Amino acid sequence: MTTKTFTIAIDGPAAAGKGTLSRRIAERYGFHHLDTGLTYRATAKALLDAGLPLDDEAVAEKIAREVELAGLDRDILSQHEIGEAASKIAVMPAVRRALVEAQRRFSEKAPGTVLDGRDIGTVVCPHAPVKLYVTASPEVRARRRFDEILGKGVTADFDAIFEDVKRRDERDMGRSDSPLKPADDAHLLDTSEMSIEAAFQAAQSIIDAVLSRNA
Repeated sequence: MTTKTFTIAIDGPAAAGKGTLSRRIAERYGFHHLDTGLTYRATAKALLDAGLPLDDEAVAEKIAREVELAGLDRDILSQHEIGEAASKIAVMPAVRRALVEAQRRFSEKAPGTVLDGRDIGTVVCPHAPVKLYVTASPEVRARRRFDEILGKGVTADFDAIFEDVKRRDERDMGRSDSPLKPADDAHLLDTSEMSIEAAFQAAQSIIDAVLSRNA
């Protein structure tokens, strides 16, 4: 991290609200935002589009190093098949190293950056002055995802979504390379019974306190 930038690292499991919170924080402070999960999805999409295998680490690493972080399209990259492909390459150490390098370069943008993902505070930006760990119970996160899908006019199976959330938690928290966990100095925000507005206000208080100390 350079002296010209201020990095906010936000981690947490799927559907905890960290993406919404991160975008709002970035907007509030005029910082650049990166959803690091989209970098894995963009790599997976590039492999799928080119008809390349998803089990060749050397090929996946090459594609990962070519991913352009500007203008990642959330709507396109949120497709289920891309997410499934991303989960396969995200466990590859070489792919993780390539994307972590790109994410660190992004974090140096002035005047500041907000990065959200699974290993920002622990691996990507361990020296970030503000680290938040946003979480919620698996039931609440499954309900949010269920409601989000229904809101798009698509049918959904709550039990299947709940099982998927638990599977993702096990995969993210149990992997040997960069497992999902709070950084030792992260501020915990449990949004199980907290609105996005309340979570934003709590985060803003933490960020403002650090900014004032660093002024």
